[in-house]
Amino acid sequence: MPSWRPKRPGRLIVRILAGLLVVLLVVAIGGYFMINSRLTRIEALTDYEGRPADTPGTNWLLVGSDSREGLTAAQRKKLATGKAVGRRTDTMMLLHIPDGDGRPTLVSLPRDSYVPIDGHGSDKLNAAYAFQDGGPKLLAKTVEKVTGLRLDHYMEIGFGGFVGIVDAIGGVEIDVKQAIKDPKAGINLKKGLQLMDGGTALGYVRTRATGTIPDFDRTQRQRQFFSAVVKKAASPGVLINPFTSVPLALSAADSVSVGEETGAFNLLSLGLAMGDNPVTTVVPVGSLPTINGQAVVKWDREKALRLFDALAEDKPVPKDVLAK
Repeated sequence: MPSWRPKRPGRLIVRILAGLLVVLLVVAIGGYFMINSRLTRIEALTDYEGRPADTPGTNWLLVGSDSREGLTAAQRKKLATGKAVGRRTDTMMLLHIPDGDGRPTLVSLPRDSYVPIDGHGSDKLNAAYAFQDGGPKLLAKTVEKVTGLRLDHYMEIGFGGFVGIVDAIGGVEIDVKQAIKDPKAGINLKKGLQLMDGGTALGYVRTRATGTIPDFDRTQRQRQFFSAVVKKAASPGVLINPFTSVPLALSAADSVSVGEETGAFNLLSLGLAMGDNPVTTVVPVGSLPTINGQAVVKWDREKALRLFDALAEDKPVPKDVLAK
């Protein structure tokens, strides 16, 4: 008679772990394709005569629009977004991810930057998006021409998506540098570290109630917020918890619009880069004149070129051109 011998415990454990690994891989691959299929893709990056050549590293144009699409009247009232129709760019940031081991660089592009726009002379940077013949393509083209950097990816999010992503990760901690009370933005914040839900965070990055030059304070808060939310989203406590990671992935997929060349894997790379303690700054400013009745921002061209040339060469930005 054949003798019966129990299976070795070690071999059984290996088989169980192998089975779990296969299940996890199947879930991960299935999740990837599901998220990738839900992304809204738009035509943003196009070829044109004189387009900057490809350079080392990866360049993203990150755009926050003031679109109220998807928000009910009650939500607009609660979030103090106003009733404006159409879309304008409320936030524009350039993210450079180096090919090597260096830190990523996140550069705010003030929306009032006075720059040349094809077919429209010179105007504020956000006008490139707002013109009837503008939108993502003209904005991306304008950014490429004034920076000399070829963009590899484009991502855009509106007010509703912004709130949804923050709420999906359970809010985000922000260190508020000064007390801010702004009924127009729907916020009344005390100084210090605090956990913000999506609506409060939206008001925090939109308010113009601080500083002698409000737009510069806004760009600083936008970089601070963006870094904080991506770091939390990429933290183990969020990623390994299906009750947060799944709603976050679905919310992000449904909330952002990306260029046709961008997929879920690229968004993952973006998140990992932002979790790598990026250098944050704003384009060096030369003057703040009033042109045609509008207050605008003129760049310090010499310093701005040094900043963008360093990124084009995949080198660290010179310290003397970084905003303090």
